[in-house]
Amino acid sequence: MLKGLFIAMATPFSKDGSLNTGLLRELVKEQVSRGSNGLVPCATTSESPTLSASEQKAMIEIAVENSPDEVTVIAGCGTNSTEKSIENIKRAADLGADMAMTSAPYYNKPTQEGLYRHFRELADRGGLPLLLYNVPGRTGVNIDPETVERLAGHENIAGIKEASGDLEQISEIIVRCGDRIDLLSGDDALTLPVLSVGGKGVVSVLGNITPSPILEMISSFERGDLGGALDIHRKLLPLCQAMFIETNPAPVKEAMNMLGTDMGGVRLPLAELSSGSRDKLRKVLRDSGLLK
Repeated sequence: MLKGLFIAMATPFSKDGSLNTGLLRELVKEQVSRGSNGLVPCATTSESPTLSASEQKAMIEIAVENSPDEVTVIAGCGTNSTEKSIENIKRAADLGADMAMTSAPYYNKPTQEGLYRHFRELADRGGLPLLLYNVPGRTGVNIDPETVERLAGHENIAGIKEASGDLEQISEIIVRCGDRIDLLSGDDALTLPVLSVGGKGVVSVLGNITPSPILEMISSFERGDLGGALDIHRKLLPLCQAMFIETNPAPVKEAMNMLGTDMGGVRLPLAELSSGSRDKLRKVLRDSGLLK
């Protein structure tokens, strides 16, 4: 079962722009020690479109090698090519990943039938359980609840990361699929609302900098302390919003830099935060008590 906090890992780069494998190893170990339930290397937050095949391989290897069995490693494997996605999933399986996260194909804008056939091929041939990833704001296409229901019975389709921001759609997926599929929030700000309609957790950007209160919010909800969970939700909301003040992952990497973890910059075509956004981010970090 997919349940709890899964970190969409930001990628550290050295001063020359190369992958900082030493720091990445430290970040993996830190997340494990802080109780995160899973790690998602090669996610969008990892700047996966700009990572070379060798960098993706290294990132997955480091996550696998430094995570105990109880921490689920979900490798980002989605592309807008069915065959390339299958190749990525097979490579992740060979590297020891537990699951593969696969977004809807971007730019192609497939029909719902095309989406269904795409994900069926990945599930049939990839060799790993899949976490579907619905993020229409980036891909240009929505995975409709009816399509998720058609896929939910496949033995290799374990869950869906839902980042449509549509709670009605999220609720409909849960009603249609029941316990045949686990739904995780793809938006930090909606973690508690998604839990309230039957979601199981979150694939989190914010967890890169402050996983503990997210874990506590989920735990509070699960033990019936709704007031406590709501209090944490309200405190985290400005931080959740700040992580998307500009295009992810530029804000979270800048936040990590401000907090003393030298993540480097982002790769083109992304750009560093504007001075105005940087000032706003610094204020939110100070107001939250993270930045002294």
